[in-house]
Amino acid sequence: MEEEFRALLKRVRAELVSPAEFSAYERLLALVRTDTRAARDALAGVLTAPEQPLWAREIAAFVLGGKGDRRAFETLVLLLNYREPVRCATAAHALARLRDPRTGRAAAALATNPLRTAYALYPVRLLTELRAPESVPALLSTLERLLAARDHCWPVARACVEGLGVLGDRRAEAALVAAREHERLRPAAVAALARLGRPGGGRQGAGSGSST
Repeated sequence: MEEEFRALLKRVRAELVSPAEFSAYERLLALVRTDTRAARDALAGVLTAPEQPLWAREIAAFVLGGKGDRRAFETLVLLLNYREPVRCATAAHALARLRDPRTGRAAAALATNPLRTAYALYPVRLLTELRAPESVPALLSTLERLLAARDHCWPVARACVEGLGVLGDRRAEAALVAAREHERLRPAAVAALARLGRPGGGRQGAGSGSST
């Protein structure tokens, strides 16, 4: 957690431009360092208080998430689906450690939303790490949709393939065989099928040269 938190602070500090922002930043860090119940309550207040900058909410949510404080859940889920990948990655890291039972459902909803596919990479990766009941169905649904779409969104599709291999559920076999037919997904699909123990998982099927 320390390495990730240092990276978060370094990124946030680079975003600050005014003396007022630097002062607010230092006050927030003082709360983090205090690490008392009152300080955690104050950090939770940052998540809901009006006119708080996004960076302040991000720091507060990350710290509370790392401490297992479920008051961070809503903010972290919002950040998991944010337009900036670096914030999505930070939120996913904190959510994995928060261990809130709602996380699997939330990540699955984000991963399977066809209107938010461009932002689904970190929800997909989080589902793989969580190994939640929702993980395999959500990754399968997303992968099957992307294989059938005109825009395959290769990074997200590849993350689904890799995740299904890690999870090792045989329900994924047919989708992985289909993914193997796409050149950009083939190495990940072959590896995933091998992890499933599928006989001949490394062989390419008919029409495997397609990379539509």
